[in-house]
Amino acid sequence: MILIAILFPALSFFLRGKLFTAIIALILLCTLVGWLSVSIWAVISRSNAKNTKQISKMEQRIIAAQNK
Repeated sequence: MILIAILFPALSFFLRGKLFTAIIALILLCTLVGWLSVSIWAVISRSNAKNTKQISKMEQRIIAAQNK
């Protein structure tokens, strides 16, 4: 998924269900400097989403452990 985020940043957003963000990324890709900045944005966004998912799972485990 990181390779997709680097090579096709707008597709990376679209595959994760962020349609509005994908459209903004496509618009930025039309500029000269846009590809690099959008690629970095896509990689960071993917990393943040992955971390958020892991934190959510950890919180659920903690809550389940406290309820026992």
